[in-house]
Amino acid sequence: MPKIKVIIPAFNEQDSIANVIQDIPSLVEEVIVVSNNSTDLTEVNAKHAGATVLTENRKGYGYACLKGMDYISKQKSKPDIIVFLDGDYSDYPEELTKIIAPIIEDNIDLVIGSRVKELREDGAMTPQQIFGNWLATKLMSLFFKAKFTDLGPFRAIKYEKLLALNMVDKTYGWTVEMQLKALKQKLSYTEVPVNYRNRIGVSKVSGTIKGSIFAGIKILSWIFKYSFK
Repeated sequence: MPKIKVIIPAFNEQDSIANVIQDIPSLVEEVIVVSNNSTDLTEVNAKHAGATVLTENRKGYGYACLKGMDYISKQKSKPDIIVFLDGDYSDYPEELTKIIAPIIEDNIDLVIGSRVKELREDGAMTPQQIFGNWLATKLMSLFFKAKFTDLGPFRAIKYEKLLALNMVDKTYGWTVEMQLKALKQKLSYTEVPVNYRNRIGVSKVSGTIKGSIFAGIKILSWIFKYSFK
């Protein structure tokens, strides 16, 4: 069985983080929660649930993911697969086995959990999220002939391939940067339909107009940057 580590960026997710950790299948070697400047009990609750807890005081989803990757890079034993998962309990962590299956069985490099409508709880994604995902994936299809349908945060990637992407985005563009660079480097990829429910607590991005606008701008800027390279 390949070695699997999970990275969970978390900002003030004290009410959900333990649920996320407890539902992750036992085949995972280590769960790494990166507290992204949390001011509540996220770190305490994550530790009690059995996770390795890191702190990243610079706010930004990408900053938190990079912190987790830096931690792993300093370990003697490297994983085969990295899984990224949100800490708000909107994903179903037990579906991790579905996410990693194409990597293990078919040697796929990158797998995205696609939040398809028929498996999505009413209200789990805001209208701006749905439109933003549609626009971003349509543009990737237009410019790169990509077959993505979502920028879902629940995803798995071979560790060596992740390192080769040289990820740099510090904030909202992390997911689309990974997918664009995977296309550029001709990595094999696929999507797996996943269930998606209403998150615990309020979203720090899609739950605010400002967050939605900044996320949209960042995502589109990555797409156009790569389109005209």
